[in-house]
Amino acid sequence: MHMAPTSLPLQQQSPHPSYPLTMADNDTLVRVCNLLGGRQLVRRLTELGLNQGAELRVVQRQGGGLIVARGETRIALGGGMAAKILVTDAATA
Repeated sequence: MHMAPTSLPLQQQSPHPSYPLTMADNDTLVRVCNLLGGRQLVRRLTELGLNQGAELRVVQRQGGGLIVARGETRIALGGGMAAKILVTDAATA
């Protein structure tokens, strides 16, 4: 059975390699370049200030979750949610 490729809306892509936030090193400044997931998840992340272009720093890992800093604000994220946030190193972005 042949399946036709689906058409996805174009999103602004960073020219630099991206990776899930869960793979970011502690204390490394990263920039959000894409949010994966459904409309509700993207809305929730945006409400938390984790939108495209936001600069974050992983300050703590606990179990599968992370605590990230955005400026002076600290945000706790579960591992599944953090894996849907694609980032790139802020120094190269």
